[in-house]
Amino acid sequence: MQVFSVEGMTCGHCVKAVTQAVQDRDPAAQVEVDLATKQVSVQSQLPPEEIAKLITEEGYTVV
Repeated sequence: MQVFSVEGMTCGHCVKAVTQAVQDRDPAAQVEVDLATKQVSVQSQLPPEEIAKLITEEGYTVV
């Protein structure tokens, strides 16, 4: 499980956008978004750098 701190997520649309971005690249990925802690947990075969890039491309900041 890879955990990312992500700034800019505020609502259900954000959760859907981040989840879809990762699952479009890896359909088997399990993505959990916690808006309260601003953390995204991902179980995937993708390398962390690629997951961070996918999240960033959606307009969020991985810190």
